[in-house]
Amino acid sequence: MRILGIESSCDESAIALLDGKGDDLTVVSSVVLSQVDIHKEFGGIVPEVAAREHVRGLLPLFDGVVERDGSDIDAIAVTRGPGLSTSLQVGLETAKSLSYVWNKPLVGVNHLKGHVYSAWLGEGVPEFPALCLLVSGGHTELVVMRGHGDFEKIGSTIDDAAGEAFDKVGSMLGLEYPGGPKVSTLAVEGDEKAFDFPRPMIDRDNYDFSFSGLKTSVLYKLRKMDDVDAVRADVAASFEEAVVDVLCKKTFRAIEEFGVKNLIVAGGVAANRKLRARLVDGAGVDVYLSEMQYATDNAAMIAAAGYFDYLSGVRDDAFDLIIDTNLNF
Repeated sequence: MRILGIESSCDESAIALLDGKGDDLTVVSSVVLSQVDIHKEFGGIVPEVAAREHVRGLLPLFDGVVERDGSDIDAIAVTRGPGLSTSLQVGLETAKSLSYVWNKPLVGVNHLKGHVYSAWLGEGVPEFPALCLLVSGGHTELVVMRGHGDFEKIGSTIDDAAGEAFDKVGSMLGLEYPGGPKVSTLAVEGDEKAFDFPRPMIDRDNYDFSFSGLKTSVLYKLRKMDDVDAVRADVAASFEEAVVDVLCKKTFRAIEEFGVKNLIVAGGVAANRKLRARLVDGAGVDVYLSEMQYATDNAAMIAAAGYFDYLSGVRDDAFDLIIDTNLNF
């Protein structure tokens, strides 16, 4: 079957077409329109601006991707949460309108589960049970996946997400928004042992995370320095090393405790090369990493999650489906 995916939870407008047969998925088309250059001048995402840009940019993405009468698709999947309310609403109303006009089934998708299903967009198919490490700008979660649609969250951040901490440290170091990826690029030039930053909750007997204290420690260290430019790379490397240490230690412990067959790593921070390498080397099970183009927000992952929901019998009413900004596993 062929499913259309629509994503607008934050500041990327995206659509995708996916072919599915059993557990095998093929991305026919995936288009993402980023708003990074627009929000850069504000130093962060402005919800009202993001929603306006979705209104302006989402519909033109359909040209040349899907037939105007929807005759080449079997169903529509759309992000219904979590995310920015105004951004979610634009995508949802677009999907509901198309579902009604084209008379196609509609599936409302959990954005977080979409990230997990990005693992099905590469080579191979994960086996169950699998452990999912979801690390993004808004979420850091450890989830046991025992089957399609069967998720158990075993841990999450109690304050800042890992990606959020990366972005904030990037800002402290004077890096251009979004700072997270630039911190990782700068870290390559630095000494990861230059500063002994804390590893919050690394030895706690649970699977929760905390990155606020680490971020604050970086801030206090920078305030004491006369020449920040001279040590920026070392600070970036030492901070990155602390985050990766925490993520990996808790993930490896969960793999042993829950006896999973695979590790799935998803979300924007899953693009971090040090994290990817450390997880592959130390997990002790097969690791499925989101391909780089599917690690950040995109509609192919939404189509993938929607596809498996559709196979399980999920159908949403185009009139009753609503957004949920706090949707979780």
